[in-house]
Amino acid sequence: MNDLRVTLVQGDTRWHDPAGNRDYYGRLIAPVHGHTDLVLLPETFTSGFSNDAISQAETMDGPTVAWMRAQARTLNAAVCGSVQLRDSDAIYNRLLFVMPDGDLRSYDKRHLFRYAKEHERYAPGRERLTVEWRGWRICPLVCYDLRFPVFSRNRFDLERPGALDYDLLLYVANWPSPRAYPWKTLLRARAIENLCYVAGLNRVGRDGNGLDYSGDSAVIDFLGHPVSECADEEVVVTTTLQAKELIAYRERFPAMLDGDRFSLD
Repeated sequence: MNDLRVTLVQGDTRWHDPAGNRDYYGRLIAPVHGHTDLVLLPETFTSGFSNDAISQAETMDGPTVAWMRAQARTLNAAVCGSVQLRDSDAIYNRLLFVMPDGDLRSYDKRHLFRYAKEHERYAPGRERLTVEWRGWRICPLVCYDLRFPVFSRNRFDLERPGALDYDLLLYVANWPSPRAYPWKTLLRARAIENLCYVAGLNRVGRDGNGLDYSGDSAVIDFLGHPVSECADEEVVVTTTLQAKELIAYRERFPAMLDGDRFSLD
């Protein structure tokens, strides 16, 4: 493992404006060319978190997937964010992890936000995703998934002796400011319990439903300490994750060896 540069793009997503959001986020990330390995965009970054926007849901052949491939190629970095996508007869809140060579991996949000009736409009995903990127094993998840530690649990990989499932846990989100304290607390908890780095990327501004977002995006280390933290403004910040420090900590404090074995239905 080499060090990994992760860029948090904490933006004010335009409401129901996919083309406008692609232009907006494209301008924000252009300056990080050559200075990052992984770019994180918010949950539903082309529309905002809206049940009504499903009428605009694209397919995997649509303009946003093509845009993400172009951005990854131009930046020579992976680009990750979630989009409302139609697949057959269902619509998913689908996280896309796109690499510079055009390779694309996806994860459909498993835990749909019942409080906002997301479960009535979207189909749930089932399988967790792990991506290998520049020597790191990465597990990307979406917003409400943060509240469910069993699904994100970092398990000792029996097929790779001495290894855990992942080294970096990602959350892309639209997490409103009234629940900012749980957001900040749970990011730290996930890092500590899973012996990994955690990057949480949230949006700012006010959406079309009148909800305010305070950002609070952060990169947290394996001890629960913030490596970088954002406030409540539009910002693009790049943080370098230290591979040697992570490896040394796991060797010094191998709590994963005492972890419980389990499987998920």
